[in-house]
Amino acid sequence: MQAIHVRRGDTVGVITGRERGKRGKVLRVLTDKGRVIVEHVNMIKRHQRPTQKLRQGGIIEREGALALSNVLPICSRCDKPSRTGVKALADGRKIRICKRCGEAIDKG
Repeated sequence: MQAIHVRRGDTVGVITGRERGKRGKVLRVLTDKGRVIVEHVNMIKRHQRPTQKLRQGGIIEREGALALSNVLPICSRCDKPSRTGVKALADGRKIRICKRCGEAIDKG
């Protein structure tokens, strides 16, 4: 299984595939499947039948899942998709850092 380098709420860039170059916020990480759902990226059309919950059916457009290997977090300093590393702070906490410039990706 691949290491999970993105978290919900991160801004990520798509580095390969049909959606290459697009950016968005991570809505959900599907850890068991190794996939991630990014806001306004990989939009798919779902043909939805009317149900009790969704009274009106029809064609619904929503985000599809992307492979985890196809996205990288965007560094706030570089403003580019960057690989991440882990650094231990003096107080024992671990934070993710940008491999490109060394800036902390985790805030706090």
